Amino acid sequence: MVRLITQNLLSCPSRACAYPTNFPLSFRNVTKLEMVEADFNEEFLRGVLSRLEWQALRKSAAELGNTDLPEQSPDLTRPEAIPLDLLKSLHHVLLEIVVADGEMVCPQCEHVYRIKDSIPNMLLAEHEIRR
Repeated sequence: MVRLITQNLLSCPSRACAYPTNFPLSFRNVTKLEMVEADFNEEFLRGVLSRLEWQALRKSAAELGNTDLPEQSPDLTRPEAIPLDLLKSLHHVLLEIVVADGEMVCPQCEHVYRIKDSIPNMLLAEHEIRR
């Protein structure tokens, strides 16, 4: 499923691209969003915070119509200091918003990764694969 927690970890694997200009993949032509209820797990959320790219997460959430996250990143290196209300907002954004149909697009090469039935097609042709 394409949840923002997954999308926040993806970058374009094309041979023509390299980090950081191939990240984050942008959402485009999203025709179906689903809200999938997920149990709140504070320990899991605090554990995943250090792996998040805050500005990329805010950008992706905004592309999907969610502007609940603060502009300024909390101190992700100190997850124990993140307030519970922000953790609950993050839980919703990261784990409950699912892109069911749409596209993710590389900001560098503009390759389009289609999302159908919540599954992204991240396959590339042989000549596009980075080695």
